Amino acid sequence: MYELFANLTLIAHLIFILFVIFGGLLFFIFSKIIYIHLPALLWGIYIELTNSNCPLTYLENWFLYKGELTTYSNDFINNYLFPIIYPERLTAEIQIYLGVSLTVINILIYGLIFKNFKEKK
Repeated sequence: MYELFANLTLIAHLIFILFVIFGGLLFFIFSKIIYIHLPALLWGIYIELTNSNCPLTYLENWFLYKGELTTYSNDFINNYLFPIIYPERLTAEIQIYLGVSLTVINILIYGLIFKNFKEKK
């Protein structure tokens, strides 16, 4: 049962990461998403630039610990999702690059939003 919760947390973690990266694009469908995305984006940038761990990482590890597991046993999770969220050889320097990339991507996205908003006025 704990492994199932760990898997679900890992999937939620991946969805959150994708939302942080690309969630600004949802503005074009639902404009109020910006109130959720901006804090999530700031959190993601903070995590990357400070070489911190997301609380979801601790939750995943806690579920694995409670289930007396050292890793996920599901091949799909281990082979495809885990490396996306926790790449091998991730260093503080790479995290800085990821944080800067996250910032640049979202500056471009919010530039599109601003341009679209300005054109509608």
